[in-house]
Amino acid sequence: MTANNHLPLDNAQNLQNNDANKPSTPISSLHDLIEAQISFMQQWLTQQAQPLAEEAWQWLSAQQMSRYVSSEDLQRLINGWLLSQPMTEIMRTDIRAILQTVIYHPVNDNMPLRELVDDTQIETLASYIGSHDEQRNALIHSFIGNDAFADLLTQTLYHAINDFMETTLDKAGGVGKLMKIGRSSFEKATNSNLDGKLQTYLHRNIKDLTRRAERNAQEHLTNDEVTRLLTAGWTRIKDKPVSELQTYLRDEPGHSSIDHIESSVQQSYNRLRLSPYLHSLVAASVETWYQNHQADSIATLAASLNINKLAMTKLTTALRPIIQDAISSDWLSAHLREMLQAFYTQPNIKAALAKKDS
Repeated sequence: MTANNHLPLDNAQNLQNNDANKPSTPISSLHDLIEAQISFMQQWLTQQAQPLAEEAWQWLSAQQMSRYVSSEDLQRLINGWLLSQPMTEIMRTDIRAILQTVIYHPVNDNMPLRELVDDTQIETLASYIGSHDEQRNALIHSFIGNDAFADLLTQTLYHAINDFMETTLDKAGGVGKLMKIGRSSFEKATNSNLDGKLQTYLHRNIKDLTRRAERNAQEHLTNDEVTRLLTAGWTRIKDKPVSELQTYLRDEPGHSSIDHIESSVQQSYNRLRLSPYLHSLVAASVETWYQNHQADSIATLAASLNINKLAMTKLTTALRPIIQDAISSDWLSAHLREMLQAFYTQPNIKAALAKKDS
């Protein structure tokens, strides 16, 4: 559709027909003339809202993006406005409410995890992890070879042995009492604590065992074995419902996992959004995107978001009630009146009207 500078004949005829059905109001003053023009313009805009919107989109979509927006404009928009403003409490409340609804929705009870993640995705991920020796060995070390694991195992074995000994000695009667006396005498004679000796012994030997276990795992866990273990783990859980994830969350007043997660994300976001680090990354990303698209038309950019002429037609149709209310609003009438009054009070216009009247 091409732009029109005049009212189409069919719409003009419609307006004339509408005016014919109304009682004619004599125009005896400039005020009456301006009011009649305002009424005509509002009727015209109301009838032309849809084609005007389509023509506006047709014109806008043909324009080149770089003609109106620069890379600096986009960077100021993101860094100077979006990132400089914290997320409002209203929006944070809405996010928590939506997460609550989505996570605890009854539909999750009948939706298996395999519907969210395809088997081929897990197989691809497992193959990727299994085929990278360095990452695989780091994963094995994090589980088996680190000191924290050895310390935890040492304390667990120590408490198990100590509990066993205490329970056994209590049940041994007189023999148990003699053994406790012997333990006390040993500690006094050697000036050392038997519990400490036991923990040191366990710790030294367990660390050696974990190092051996780590080496064995790295030597014998092949790429195929790692891949098989990961896919086998997925096979065990893929038929469980999505609601199974709720067992790892708390939903109690004052102890909501969703509240804690949202709050933690907000803390990280608020710390990061003002950092020079993020601003540098945003600036570099915007510059890269702009260099790739600065010659594109707005229609090309819109198409990348699946926004086409049909989508814009549907949007303008949905917005038509708002547009029509805006056209008939008092504020638009006031601005039109101000514009027309300024027009008719121009000296040349006043002189031309006075000459015509004479």
